[in-house]
Amino acid sequence: MSGRTALLAVDVQGDFLPGGALAVRDGDAVVAPLLRAAAGVDLVVATRDWHPEHHVSFAERGGPWPVHCLAGSAMARVHPDVDRVATVVVSKGTNPELDAYSGFDGTPLAAILRGAGVTRVLVGGLATDYCVRATALDALREGFEVVVLREAVRAVEVQPGDGERALAEVEAAGARVE
Repeated sequence: MSGRTALLAVDVQGDFLPGGALAVRDGDAVVAPLLRAAAGVDLVVATRDWHPEHHVSFAERGGPWPVHCLAGSAMARVHPDVDRVATVVVSKGTNPELDAYSGFDGTPLAAILRGAGVTRVLVGGLATDYCVRATALDALREGFEVVVLREAVRAVEVQPGDGERALAEVEAAGARVE
């Protein structure tokens, strides 16, 4: 079973899409390329922020972000088209005291991928400069071959150029950006 490929669809959730509390500009543009990629892989894993109330990442607790992706809320749901193709959904950021940008952070993602015989991951979703970046870097650390799908990512861009800097960083760490 070695040599299988998985798509990691990172945080394509209501609060990161247009109209959400932490909307990424043109965030919904990642859906079509993710669906195209999903058709050619062995496994699709969707990650999602699944925060309890008063999460440490929220501004009310001194974090950098507005309240977003509250566990069980409509805006925390994975985009329906992505959810439909996902084999597995992995929740992160579930501990109110710990932030988690990477899909691997505090989750069984690495074990799920290894258990399915995955050696290569395609990474796309939201946002390039935060959760996509962190997930890609952790996938490399976990020993997976990593390809970030340029057309399937969009950045927050707190500072102009953050998205491109994140892609350069993951490429320098050993990922391919295609």
